[in-house]
Amino acid sequence: MIASTVNTQSDGSEVEAESMSPRIAYIMSRFPKITETFILYEMQAAEMAGANVEIFPLNGGTTGKMHREAVAYVKRAHFLPFLSVEILRDNFVALLKHPGLWLKTLFKVVRANLGCRRFLMGALAVFPKCVTIARRMQELQIDHIHAHFASHPAAAAWIIHQFSGIPYSFVAHGSDLHRSQHMLRDKVRDAAFVVAISEYNRRIILDVAGDNHAAKVTVIHCGVNPVDFRSDHDSAHKPVGAPGLIVFCIGTLHEVKGQRYLIDAVSRARANRHDLTLHLVGDGLDQEILEQQVAAAGLTDYVIFEGRRDRHEIIRLLQTADVLVVPSVPTASGRREGIPVVLMEAMASGVPVVASRLSGIPELVQHQVNGLLAEPRDAGGLASAIELLCNNPELRTQLGDAGRKTVEENFNMETNVGCLLRRIRSTISDRQTSRRRKDLPGVRTKGYERDAPHE
Repeated sequence: MIASTVNTQSDGSEVEAESMSPRIAYIMSRFPKITETFILYEMQAAEMAGANVEIFPLNGGTTGKMHREAVAYVKRAHFLPFLSVEILRDNFVALLKHPGLWLKTLFKVVRANLGCRRFLMGALAVFPKCVTIARRMQELQIDHIHAHFASHPAAAAWIIHQFSGIPYSFVAHGSDLHRSQHMLRDKVRDAAFVVAISEYNRRIILDVAGDNHAAKVTVIHCGVNPVDFRSDHDSAHKPVGAPGLIVFCIGTLHEVKGQRYLIDAVSRARANRHDLTLHLVGDGLDQEILEQQVAAAGLTDYVIFEGRRDRHEIIRLLQTADVLVVPSVPTASGRREGIPVVLMEAMASGVPVVASRLSGIPELVQHQVNGLLAEPRDAGGLASAIELLCNNPELRTQLGDAGRKTVEENFNMETNVGCLLRRIRSTISDRQTSRRRKDLPGVRTKGYERDAPHE
């Protein structure tokens, strides 16, 4: 672990902050979700670093396929329906005891989300259960709430904070931030701190919320554990000069992932007499359309749909890859990727990557340094990058080695979770200091003074 950066007095409180085992409540839209490995493995790393994690998904239920590490978390997660006798009772009690707080919080939720039907309906749907979650978190003596995604989970954290006084933070990833910024000012203003996964996202947040919040908006990259991906890639990889380039694209089959442009690029590269095979890993709404595109291009024997795979299967698949391509595009609805974690996984595996020059991706992939970049929707640019790597095995090795080093130094899960926990521990320490000062005669404090519902 990196040494703590908590700024406290020299009375031992810094050591206390570093050694504390905070009780952290994680909020996310759905759990488990096979495409959101970064949440699962962040929670796992946080627990290994001494935190106690409780999970509060806004939507319950399990998927047909999940990562094996998720099973234990599912068993202990706090799944709540949108309405139940317990939730109705808690809201009745809150309205009876704190009518001003309940009505004011509901009014703020409605006012802040007017103009975005998706955000408004989502916030109203989770509002009643958030009242119950606030009570449960108080009973569990939660120290801090950490929400993944700036959309509904951050709104839920904000609501729970109003009713419990428990400090919260949230992470802004990709489409959750880019599609709409409704209520973002309120979420940032009341948060203990905000995590942006890229400098690109940080700038968007501050443009909306104001530069006066610059100190609380920090960049902490998502990351992976490089050791998990080193394994036997070097020995399993094809010998230099072996015929046929194996290209992988891993992700949900959805417009925002840009697979249609990659299929076009493969068609162009093969037309230029380059021997390659594309493996599409994942499933999604666009699978039928993509299958039709492949058939129409005469690529049925050269584009393989691998289906949904868990993380351990993906690790093994990456051991066989020559190149990973992530052809992300912005959509008409405003969706766009943040920094896809699969890029980090491939780079940690020593696999050279080709990606779109979009949002925060260039903060991970530097063109011709540790990977190659193409403009979004540029099938010709993707084809040129693939052809370059096909013709130059030495470049593949060079970019793969540089990519691995980048991930080890800057996108390391353990290091970045350590940064997150220091912020959380600092928040808890400051709150405890505020409580002690509040207890002193004649001292008035600001900040997290209230543990009970406040109006």
